[in-house]
Amino acid sequence: MEVHILLLFVSLTLIITRFFQKRKKNKPPGPTGLPIIGNLHQLGPKPHSSLSSLAKTYGPIMSLRFGSVTVAVVSSPTTAQQILQKNDQSFTDRPIPESVAAQPNVNDTLAWAPADSRWRNRRRICTTQIFTAQRLDLLQHLRHRKVQQLIQHLHKKAEERTSVNIGEVAFATMLNLVSNTVFSEDMVDSEFESAGEFKELVWRIMEDAGKVNVCDYFPVLKRFDLQGVKIHVKVSYLRLHEIFDRMIRKRVEDRKSSRSGGSIKNDFLDVLLDDCEKDEASVFSVQSIKPLILDLFIAGSDTSGSTIEWAMAELLHNPEIMEKARNELIQVIGDKSNQVKESDIPTLPYIQSIVKETLRLHPPVPLLLPYIAGNDVEINGYTIHKGTQVLINVWSIGRNPEFWDDPLLFQPERFLNSNVDFKGRDFEYLPFGGGRRICPGLPLANRMIVLMLASLLHSFEWELPKGVNHEMLEQYGITLKKLTPLFAVPISVV
Repeated sequence: MEVHILLLFVSLTLIITRFFQKRKKNKPPGPTGLPIIGNLHQLGPKPHSSLSSLAKTYGPIMSLRFGSVTVAVVSSPTTAQQILQKNDQSFTDRPIPESVAAQPNVNDTLAWAPADSRWRNRRRICTTQIFTAQRLDLLQHLRHRKVQQLIQHLHKKAEERTSVNIGEVAFATMLNLVSNTVFSEDMVDSEFESAGEFKELVWRIMEDAGKVNVCDYFPVLKRFDLQGVKIHVKVSYLRLHEIFDRMIRKRVEDRKSSRSGGSIKNDFLDVLLDDCEKDEASVFSVQSIKPLILDLFIAGSDTSGSTIEWAMAELLHNPEIMEKARNELIQVIGDKSNQVKESDIPTLPYIQSIVKETLRLHPPVPLLLPYIAGNDVEINGYTIHKGTQVLINVWSIGRNPEFWDDPLLFQPERFLNSNVDFKGRDFEYLPFGGGRRICPGLPLANRMIVLMLASLLHSFEWELPKGVNHEMLEQYGITLKKLTPLFAVPISVV
């Protein structure tokens, strides 16, 4: 009996060993990891940069092991196309990090929820009822008003000859732009002094989501929250949900007291609440719209505000480019008495090229949110096995000399007379992602970023404070922000 058990054990061991050896042979190449932790030690404080360096050795798709999790890292346009387009049905879902799972109703988000029928319906409603050109045009007067409030604030600073924290005012303005689009009201006062708490809450979420959390790579440890990430970030989620809950409940009461019983503001919140009232046919509830609204605020305020800061930093380091941009604005818009409007955006190709070049060098999310393989898939002759997580390094793709001339130089001209765009069809340029998970708020983000940057350049000349030289260093979270805040002095145009 004991001999039979021993023979069975040896046979099973050989079968399992051969199975994993076969799997290993088919996996993409990658660096040998350490026992237990695998390649976690090779990520460093800037994973996007570390993985880009490793890709130079191991190729456009490489395999790493983070604890007990196998991860494939994609660093070329053709390989990204294999994931996002040719095999997109196999890469629809995402692994949810513990820092993200800390939020209420995580399965009602657009960014992280499984791509099931409920997710598809929510996304369809957002795409057709919120982010269409018609809906965006309907509310553009609100965004114009918010930008003008920023310009008025900056004129006061210009009179005082004081420097401005570009990231702070950009975040606050973007926050109000999103807030007016969703709620038809401000989150920040006219002096831009009340955005601090919201910005701190959002950055805590983004920073914690970008941290290497051992609990994500050793599932057996999840319940212990060894690094305290989940308990740390949960406070931010609950506070933001509390803010949104108060505003939603107030709107629900206003709608009840309305004589017509219909929409009152005709903003995004009313669109969502209209759908909630469809009873069984609705894909939303008052509770489930809060995670969606949180997605909109984070994507609209944090990533868009950061893009403005990076754009201004690049322009201050390249004054000749800033001058070209201002000349275009003078020719198209006229003097400072004329306000830049969203309808002017198609006539400002150089401003649009500056935004595109900023997004190439400083993509808001340097590593696209991870995908997880739903089944075994062959990519470039290698097998991505079911359950493997996939990271697409758009930061690396955007700086690859195989696809971009002088990739480290800030050259907006590369996008003039170019058909390359960020709508997910050009796989060498994916700042908003691609495939069925492409950022649905892209049309709104593009309008807000271009409008705000054009307004800053049209109304002011800019200079760095004396003795200050801002380095272009990055701080990694799930989004990429500037390590040292950008301060600049606005000079009102005569």
